[in-house]
Amino acid sequence: NGTVVHSRILGVQSSDDGADHVLLRSGSGVVWDELVAQCVVDNLHGAENLSLIPGEVGASAVQNIGAYGAEVKDLITEIEAIEIKTGHLVYITNAQCEYAYRQSRFKRDWKDRFFITHVTYRLSRNFVPHLDYGNIRGALAEKGIATPTPSELRQIIIDIRNEKLPDPKVLGNAGSFFMNPVVPTQKYNELAQQYEGMPHYTIDSEHEKIPAGWLIEQCGWKGKSLGRAAVHDKQALVLVNRGGATGSEVVHLCETIQHDVMLKFGIEINPEVNIR
Repeated sequence: NGTVVHSRILGVQSSDDGADHVLLRSGSGVVWDELVAQCVVDNLHGAENLSLIPGEVGASAVQNIGAYGAEVKDLITEIEAIEIKTGHLVYITNAQCEYAYRQSRFKRDWKDRFFITHVTYRLSRNFVPHLDYGNIRGALAEKGIATPTPSELRQIIIDIRNEKLPDPKVLGNAGSFFMNPVVPTQKYNELAQQYEGMPHYTIDSEHEKIPAGWLIEQCGWKGKSLGRAAVHDKQALVLVNRGGATGSEVVHLCETIQHDVMLKFGIEINPEVNIR
């Protein structure tokens, strides 16, 4: 019970930011992937790896959406929002948001404080593809592409995502349910000795990121159900609704998986989604 306020603020305005960059001011109700698609058509670069992420522009600034080695925090310059309590229009800089991995102040101390109306992104006129994350290079090689164009890179990202992630119109889901945990290098080294081939991404000299989907799969949850909620059979990072699952059933599945991962690996995995 309650009222959901959903932005229908559309429209995108562009302005030059020097010879090599363009600023795009987008309404918060613009579908994110439609914005990415238009950027590719207009030869504005930097968002290709974020193709097909579901949701809208306003949410991109809250979540710091990211995929395949890219994060939207590297594109955002300014956010316009209404402070709900006062009705005042405010302008928020990138630095003020304190962006981190799938985190921002909008998810912490600013939760429920603002209604985002517009987000401004800085895109480049020069295309520098980022290909070293996940299986991008392998997917390109399968198609015989050595140096992709922006549209080819976008299509590769779309193909990879479609292979692993279910369409929410067909199978209810909220995308990646858990964040990939970042652990001390010493912890990773201890686990790597026990689990040969454990995947990881180096964050810095002292931290490694371990895919949460791999941890969940090792606990035997991939494709398994708990009541009417389940773990997707192609990507263990995604929890799905098999039909009629309640919010409490999804949360119960989430907590059970968290318990099992902690028991097996001694690692805490946390939801990427908001749970109220």
